[in-house]
Amino acid sequence: MQKKLLFALVAMGMAHQAWGQSDSIGQPPISIGEQAFTFTEAQLGEDENVTQSVSLISSNTNAYASQVGYRWSPVRFKYRAYNAKYNSIYINGNPVNDIERGEFRYSFVGGLNNQTRNVESALPFENNNFSMTGLGGSNNYNFRPSAMPVGQRVSLAAANRNYTARAMYSYNSGLNNNGWAWSASLTYRWANRGYVEGTFYNSLSYYFGVEKVFNNQHSLSLVTWGNPTERAAQSASTDEMYWLANNYNYNPNWGYQNGKRRNSRIVNDFAPAALLTWDFKLDDQTKLTTSLLGKYSMYSSTRLNYNNATNPAPDYYSLMPSYFYDVWGGSGSSSASDLEAWQTAVNYFKASKAHRQINWDKLYYANKMASAQGADAMYYQQAYHDDQLALTLSSILHKDLTNHSFFDAGVNLSTNKGMHYQTMEDLLGATQFHNTNYYVVGTYDINDPRALYDVRDGNKLVREGDRFGYDYNIFVNRAQAWAGYQTEIKWARLFASGRIGGTTLQREGNMQNGLAINNSLGKSGTAYFLDGGAKAGANLRLCQGNTLSLGVGYECKAPDARVAFASPQINNDFVKDLTNEKIFSAELGYQFQNNWLRANVQGYFSRLADVTEYSMYYYDSSNSFSYVSLSGINKQYYGVELGLDFKLTSSFNINALATISEAKYANNAKATYMLSNDGKYYNDIVVNKNMREGGTPLSAYSVDLSYHSRGWFIDLIGNYYDRIYLYYTPVTRYYKNLPTLKDESGNIIMDANNETMHDVSKAPDQAKGHGGFMLDASIGKSIYVGKNSLSINLTLTNVLNNRKIVTGGMEQNRQTYDESGEAIRTYNFMNSPKKFYTNGINGMIIVTYKF
Repeated sequence: MQKKLLFALVAMGMAHQAWGQSDSIGQPPISIGEQAFTFTEAQLGEDENVTQSVSLISSNTNAYASQVGYRWSPVRFKYRAYNAKYNSIYINGNPVNDIERGEFRYSFVGGLNNQTRNVESALPFENNNFSMTGLGGSNNYNFRPSAMPVGQRVSLAAANRNYTARAMYSYNSGLNNNGWAWSASLTYRWANRGYVEGTFYNSLSYYFGVEKVFNNQHSLSLVTWGNPTERAAQSASTDEMYWLANNYNYNPNWGYQNGKRRNSRIVNDFAPAALLTWDFKLDDQTKLTTSLLGKYSMYSSTRLNYNNATNPAPDYYSLMPSYFYDVWGGSGSSSASDLEAWQTAVNYFKASKAHRQINWDKLYYANKMASAQGADAMYYQQAYHDDQLALTLSSILHKDLTNHSFFDAGVNLSTNKGMHYQTMEDLLGATQFHNTNYYVVGTYDINDPRALYDVRDGNKLVREGDRFGYDYNIFVNRAQAWAGYQTEIKWARLFASGRIGGTTLQREGNMQNGLAINNSLGKSGTAYFLDGGAKAGANLRLCQGNTLSLGVGYECKAPDARVAFASPQINNDFVKDLTNEKIFSAELGYQFQNNWLRANVQGYFSRLADVTEYSMYYYDSSNSFSYVSLSGINKQYYGVELGLDFKLTSSFNINALATISEAKYANNAKATYMLSNDGKYYNDIVVNKNMREGGTPLSAYSVDLSYHSRGWFIDLIGNYYDRIYLYYTPVTRYYKNLPTLKDESGNIIMDANNETMHDVSKAPDQAKGHGGFMLDASIGKSIYVGKNSLSINLTLTNVLNNRKIVTGGMEQNRQTYDESGEAIRTYNFMNSPKKFYTNGINGMIIVTYKF
């Protein structure tokens, strides 16, 4: 962390020579308030196993979309339940979504509240001037220094969220008489202990920019920013463990070492970036904007691992009371002695907080004993690294054709090198560890080359800081051209847009894995994808204040690199039959607006075909990691959105939001998976039809009573969340893992190929989480001190302290039953998913002085 902070300070001290222009073309930017980033910063990046889903969709005229991005972020609401990769984010017209994963990581601009206030947004069927709008909408931040509000701004905040203190300072010169503009910002966020016990937060954010307007035609800007962050993470746990701890914010990641708290999952994240933007005004009707973005991101996350030992996680299933006694009334153990064992386990966990956390001292002692016998470390802390070097060139041409029509076109060229590897973070007192695949030992002899992660180095010793296990690069190159046209006639606004692009994917292995000696070291072949699509929409003015909107689109989308490789930690293989996603989307809406009422209702439908998904997890039944690719997936998303902004008086508004949506798998997926204990591929079918997208409420409702008058801002917001599904696991739904299908006589039924048939009706239902009511509130006051302003704002979330609302989670990747339908063990995994629960009452008070 100290090296990254030093790197950040050096970057801030560099003298940049650059120039720019105030705003990009077309629609005026939307100013995002402090509240939006107060909510989202408190929810981002809490667990790498759960897809992050905070949305920042906005539109000036849509009462629903302009509010949902921050209103429902405490429960990690996903707009229309879409994966974040379908929401496209740009800075100065340059695409900044992660090119490997497809998603935009908000930590990339974390702490830059002032710089991210000015944003152009487009809903899925609204035109924009920087791209063909994405399935989940598009946003474009304006980072030009001259676009920043002139003056200085100091802000201090105290909170009981991820961080407990925040200090911000920004300076913006505005455009002076010589055509120069300067902008700078520093933010520091800190917590020795966050809201969740065992966590901390340490983050510095910086932004520096300079621009020069040469004349009426040319301007140039250069900005650089970064956000070096070190934080300790929380992980989800089971309801049984939350009950034992009597705490819905229980965190299994930490424990005591020599009497002090230590977290096993430390995240380090730093992505310094620089953006050069040239604005060229060819004439009064034509403008060309070209930008070049460079980024080098460094991300790592530590985890405990073990070798020839028991899992050190304090909430591991074999330690739980329900492991000893069948609390679910199934076919597990339920004798008097089992009940006694259950009670003993309960008493142990409830006797001391230390019993519910990692016992670091015990891990060090075990390693000391192993070292004395010349054995490898039984426990160690490893770090997963995901570094990226990316360059993106973007150029956008805007042309006003008439007073009521315009044309936009652009090209994007991107190249990305993703560097993925694992390092030994801490041997926890042990003296040695070898780069051996111990999951293979048992299938193959320990001296077999197939048991080596890198056969070139043999069974080498791994020291702290060394790379081991896997080390590979992913190369992604992408080129895209797009165009859009919009015109207004007396009674309608019409638009059409389209894009075409190409993507190449390639893997380069830096280790010669023993399970794939001839297919792991060096570069793989290259996969090529041609994709594109088109959208069209119309806003029809029916009469005064009444508008009907409709849109339709179809596109093919190249698969993301993160799902393209079958087992990237081992070999160069691509997923079998890898192909483009096919996306059809349509929308119909109605909006009414006058001086006292703004209301809209939207109905939408999207169908995604040939989707590919990838996951990796420890497969308990085979004592190995499993690399799983699901392909041929079809999904359907549809629902209704309602927004209402009713002005009762000049200072009192009622704002209401509601969505009722569906987001489900429409067919059973094809599965191909590799087990790390033998390096072989297996094919199966996953019975996941009618599974839902996880980690977001599919139904949500909200009412905001808002009073704004004479510098006072008071809001009381009631939210209700329902139909929250958890991420499902494929392994419990593999066709071959389901109970065999039998006739009335109990004989196993065979299919036409004389293979055993399985009962798909026995596929488990998807795990769900509780919804519920949450009350939020905010109060603020703006005071003018001469020409300067002082504002004080207090935001409170979950005022009624409802801790039972689930904000995400996942089923466990283990089987409860065998093929005959008999329980493998007493512990029931399907009844014990891992969940996150909302924080109890929490808030932030912010004092801001502008001068």
